[in-house]
Amino acid sequence: MSGELKNKETPELTATHVDDVAKEEGGEKTDASGEADANPIRKLTLKFLVITFVFLIWFVLSDRYTPFTSEARMRGYVVPIASEVSGSIVEILAEDNQIVSANGVLLKLNRKQFQIEVDKAQAELEDIGQSLGAGMASVTAAETQLANAYTEQSYVKRQSIRILKLEKKGVISVIEADKIRTSVDKTDINVANAKAKLEEEKALIGVEGPGNPKLRKALSSLQEAQRNLNNTTIRAPSRGVVTNFSIDVGHYAVAGQPLMTFVSTKEAWVEAYMRENMLGNIKAGNEVELVLDVAPGRVFKGRVVSTGYGVDWGQDSTPGKLPTISTSRGWLRDPQRFPVLIQLTDNESAGLKRVGGQVDVVIYTSDNWIMNGIASVLIRLTSWISFLH
Repeated sequence: MSGELKNKETPELTATHVDDVAKEEGGEKTDASGEADANPIRKLTLKFLVITFVFLIWFVLSDRYTPFTSEARMRGYVVPIASEVSGSIVEILAEDNQIVSANGVLLKLNRKQFQIEVDKAQAELEDIGQSLGAGMASVTAAETQLANAYTEQSYVKRQSIRILKLEKKGVISVIEADKIRTSVDKTDINVANAKAKLEEEKALIGVEGPGNPKLRKALSSLQEAQRNLNNTTIRAPSRGVVTNFSIDVGHYAVAGQPLMTFVSTKEAWVEAYMRENMLGNIKAGNEVELVLDVAPGRVFKGRVVSTGYGVDWGQDSTPGKLPTISTSRGWLRDPQRFPVLIQLTDNESAGLKRVGGQVDVVIYTSDNWIMNGIASVLIRLTSWISFLH
């Protein structure tokens, strides 16, 4: 009986033991599956891929809707200041890196030699006038007035050519351009009046007077001498800064050779070099935010003036030679950049427009608040990073 009981109990114990083992093995498998689902490396990899994909989409869209570049420079007019006559410098009224006003006197040359030439020309004209009659005195005065009118006209027109170029680019306002045109018209009227006065005085001394060769020669000599005398005073073409100034009193100025460099502070703009695939949505008038390296931590406002339509890509062939073809290495071509002209529109940038200064630029081409918001954060982050430049 005891043997039978033992035989009956053994299978039951064995079945129970098998169930327990199966449960333990099943539990281990469940735990292993749970650990696999909770693998931190797998989760981190998925997050990284999602972030990378989102960043890639933003990067592609930003080139079209909020193009950004750090390849930008502050530009302005840089004019070499040279004397139109040769002579010794007797007075310097400007200093290196000094701000000067428009038409402000920069330096003066010795006037004695040129004053002698004027006196000589006037004496010769008066001598001829005595032989032609008392009316020549009035002709002399009228010719001097005409010479001064020509000098003023020449100076104003030289300035107007530079400034009116900016109007075509939209850098200066129409009001400023109209002021320049008014000045030019005024000088034209002065010249016309002086000519009329001279013709009137010539008519008074008879037909033979103005046609006299000696008289014409004397009048031309006086006009030239008066112009040279006026050119002994060298003036600033507009408001700006004189730099590269390393001369002193006694220096002999040679006509046509630069004495200093003049940088205009009024007409300044930003030239941003954008990749070609960024230009699709950029239009004149688009809002711009800029960071100047000279003022880290600050963001300035601007607007797009125009976009360049051509650049030199170095493929012009010289006659007599075969063209040179450049090939890009790698599976991506080097991007071509085009200039985009930008005008600063806020007054806070006054005094910070240094020609050649580096600028970071972002252009808002649409009203997309998501793209614009991200770009706004990026340009402000860049402004703080510029402290490290």
